[in-house]
Amino acid sequence: MRKSLYKRKEIIEKHNMGAAWFKDFILGGQDGLVNILGIILGIAIGTGDSKIVILAGLSAAFAESVSMAAVAYTSSRAEVDYYNSQEKLEECEIDSYPKLEIKEIYDIYHKKGFRGKLLNDIVKNITSNKKRWKDIMMKEELELTDKFNTPLKSTLIVFISSLIGSFIPLLPIFFLPINTALILSLIFSALALFLIGAAEGKLTLGNWIKKGLQLTAIGMTAALIGFIVGKLIGYSG
Repeated sequence: MRKSLYKRKEIIEKHNMGAAWFKDFILGGQDGLVNILGIILGIAIGTGDSKIVILAGLSAAFAESVSMAAVAYTSSRAEVDYYNSQEKLEECEIDSYPKLEIKEIYDIYHKKGFRGKLLNDIVKNITSNKKRWKDIMMKEELELTDKFNTPLKSTLIVFISSLIGSFIPLLPIFFLPINTALILSLIFSALALFLIGAAEGKLTLGNWIKKGLQLTAIGMTAALIGFIVGKLIGYSG
């Protein structure tokens, strides 16, 4: 019985870590694709020069990827620091106000429907071990978990996925005439956005078709804005 519980816990922890990894991958890929698509459409419509589009696209792709990676690092670092600060605060409260913290454990499990001797046994079991006590307070009272990617891992995942996403709309321009390349860029980008949105919908237990269509619409709106800006630049030139 105990082995099966440990196995289940291990599976849940792996699932949580996988979800964190996948979330970072989606974030970077989506952002890189949408931004570069808007940039290259605007420049392509404004200039019609493949070399300029490629140069601008590559510059923007690497700048965007580095920027996204930096944001991922700082946000992940902040998440870790916040968790650690709350953990220390919780430890201090358990040491300084044990009766109050025991009452909080009691209230938490009372709300879950436990009563009488069973409730008292649960409270006694939890509060007999400070680490277990602290972990329960972090999860149940503060709704915080330590199951997140490390800042360095998040940074690397977001950088790579942003770079991959950036090259999806840019790739056809390396090999085809600009007008044909732009059409393929739109098709590839729309398909990639739908797949990213669908995957996100699956991850969050939402409607994956709706999520895919929503993300596609957002990306194509960004492309439309790029097209309009490019037209305005072209006319003004």
